[in-house]
Amino acid sequence: MRNVWKMLLLSGCLSAAVAAWAQDDQAPGQANTVKGGGTRAELAKQPPTLQNIYGRQHLLLDGRWNYITDPYETGFYNYRRQAFDQTGNGTGGFFDDRKQKDKDELIEYSFDGSPTLAIPGDWNSQNAKLENYEGTLWMRQQFNSAPKEGKRYFLYFGAVNYEAHVYLNGKKLGSHKGGFTPFQFEVTGRLLNGQNSVVVKADNTRHQDDIPTVNTDWWNYGGITRDVLLAETPDTYIADYQVQLAKGDMGRIEGYVQMTGAQRAQDVTISIAELGVKTVVRTNAEGRAAISIALPKNKVRYWSPEDPKLYNVAIAGATDKLNDRIGLRTIETRGHDILLNGKSIFLRGISLHDENPLIPGRLRGEGDMRMMLQWAKEMNCNYVRLAHYPHSEEMIKLADEMGILVWAEVPVYWTISWEKPEVYANASQQLTDLVVRDKNRASVIIWSIGNETPVSGPRNVFMGKLADTVRTLDKTRLVGAALEVHRSGSVITVEDPLADKIDLASFNQYAGWYWTNNREMNNYSFKVDYNKPVIVTEFGADALGGFHADSDTRWSEEYQDQLYKNTFKMLEAIPGLRGLTPWVLADFRSPRRPHPVYQDYWNRKGLISETGKKKQAFYTLKSYYDQKQQQYK
Repeated sequence: MRNVWKMLLLSGCLSAAVAAWAQDDQAPGQANTVKGGGTRAELAKQPPTLQNIYGRQHLLLDGRWNYITDPYETGFYNYRRQAFDQTGNGTGGFFDDRKQKDKDELIEYSFDGSPTLAIPGDWNSQNAKLENYEGTLWMRQQFNSAPKEGKRYFLYFGAVNYEAHVYLNGKKLGSHKGGFTPFQFEVTGRLLNGQNSVVVKADNTRHQDDIPTVNTDWWNYGGITRDVLLAETPDTYIADYQVQLAKGDMGRIEGYVQMTGAQRAQDVTISIAELGVKTVVRTNAEGRAAISIALPKNKVRYWSPEDPKLYNVAIAGATDKLNDRIGLRTIETRGHDILLNGKSIFLRGISLHDENPLIPGRLRGEGDMRMMLQWAKEMNCNYVRLAHYPHSEEMIKLADEMGILVWAEVPVYWTISWEKPEVYANASQQLTDLVVRDKNRASVIIWSIGNETPVSGPRNVFMGKLADTVRTLDKTRLVGAALEVHRSGSVITVEDPLADKIDLASFNQYAGWYWTNNREMNNYSFKVDYNKPVIVTEFGADALGGFHADSDTRWSEEYQDQLYKNTFKMLEAIPGLRGLTPWVLADFRSPRRPHPVYQDYWNRKGLISETGKKKQAFYTLKSYYDQKQQQYK
């Protein structure tokens, strides 16, 4: 059965994979110890990542972690380049977290007395010596636990960039590749009653065959960048569930519930007290049951940016129960229109990175995230593109709460190794992890499978398979990708076979900045021959905040502002235009931007500067969105 689970996982059939895994569930206390870096095999040996992790009883392991910088990976390999955790003799590996017991004992490292990092948080922004560091850092946290009989325990990481090897009390739990998706290891039977030590080897080195690849236009922040939790569940627990309106049907909820453990067959009640909804389903021997719930007529408040209503949904079985806050809404396309709850909308958006321009590094918590989304709302945005990788689960929940629609993306970015099966497997797994985590969030309306990937035969196959995978995982949302444009004379076209596989004619274009200029850009026109909604996923120009000149002077706020005005004129001529996410909300750091005067390793296309000041184009975009809001009332 393990092989069935693996095949289904690799193919993207997540819900079927969960059921297959449940048939062969490992007994509590028999967690797998894994050697080496075969991350997909390790995932196949682990239960599916816990749904709604913050709804679980948990111990937060955030705080100050001791760290050791290890550019030569001395703590992982011996002098013959053999991994300590594979030699059968772990002596020398930093993961042992050893203490000197005898005065003649040789130990060449110590976490005690080593400096500390704030976790969650990247290392580049917390120590000037590590600002440009790419390599291995070891991090250790100590915590106390008192494991209970009949309970299961999972060590959960929101994200570690990029490759993580995880050890508990000196024993390897496994490894994970991917800098922005959650992962976990079951530690039932491995926790000590008292003090425990968790050690993480994090390596943010870029590689051609990773997702993303070596070349990106954002800072490669390394470390444990999201929460670390020790979660507790019953022996048989709710492993997964989906509660969403049926596609195209505002009167019915459809979904499923999946139990995992020894007592998989049981009655499960799904209730929404505010709507007077309550139904009981019986899970089968594999722990699975379909959900179909008729909603009362004229009583439902459908989630929207104007009314981001969230209902308390309770899921309770004989052995476990969970509560979630879920919005009910439909999203679909019809010709050029995007229909939210059956009504045509215009997506008034902005792109943003998971980075606070005011405090160096990744967004560290709700305050940072709320600030970014509030800036978007100040521009009258109803929509954000969370680029170019999965943002945190907390960000998505805030979007639910604040009423902001979301484009969620995986880092299949620019040119990667299209023909290597292991690269596709990595991309497919990251996409699967994103969909699994956020499938119950009303704010997410578009799953994006990539950004600016150049057309070729191998790429078309790769990206087409990703589109098929996401539709297998979730049929209730739209599928998109940020495509590239092509120029023939003065005509700009979208010519990409991938456009036939996705729901939107969505593309990036940089008229006026990377080609042509403010004076000549209005000589160009767009030709988009798809009977689909047109979403322009990027446009913009760099402007150094506070630098003023005329509108022909690059890097000035006036140039950026005029480019926005010209772009609106160009795009309004496209009949199917239904949304924009200009690039970008705020200035962000990038190693690709070295100009000493205007950039200083910042991408300056933000509408808000690194000091938090709004540039002229901020107000121009807001004025445009105010008009669009009136048009689509």
